Amino acid sequence: MFDTVGTLIGCATKADMIQEDGSIPNCKEALFADAVGTTLGAVLGTSTVTTFVESSAGVVEGGRTGLTALTVAILFALSLFFAPLFESIPSAATSPALIIVGVMMMTPVKEIEWDDMTEAIPAFLTIIFMLVTYSIAEGIMFGILSFTLLKLFTKKSKDISAMTWVVFGLFVLKIVFGAL
Repeated sequence: MFDTVGTLIGCATKADMIQEDGSIPNCKEALFADAVGTTLGAVLGTSTVTTFVESSAGVVEGGRTGLTALTVAILFALSLFFAPLFESIPSAATSPALIIVGVMMMTPVKEIEWDDMTEAIPAFLTIIFMLVTYSIAEGIMFGILSFTLLKLFTKKSKDISAMTWVVFGLFVLKIVFGAL
């Protein structure tokens, strides 16, 4: 779930769809569509059908509707016939596209309040843990844990929302019971 939320936030940021209050329009529908895709993919025996951060590349180019996804799906279906040709392309040739996606993912970093250590340290830990664990969810977990603890220990607990406390508690339970 946190991978999907992280991807949704990243794509919404790129599409400039995040509202003043920090909410994302039609967030519930987007998460529901991802859940249905994941469930149907599992039932049909395919690899996980879910959103990926690479979607931000399409968003940057103007794709914000289902028509973009439909076009990509049709092109993927057509590419099945060209699979042997595509397999001859070395993976090093696709690396520049991944670098561009990585650069686009880093642009929101400029919005972080780097002068406030209770904001900067959790942001830094989130990024680092995403990289070393290969998991958006793990990065978010360590970011929220460090954010909550830093705010608490620096007597800025009023900056912690009720939902952050709930997620913090769930992550603590995950760590405690995951270690057993």
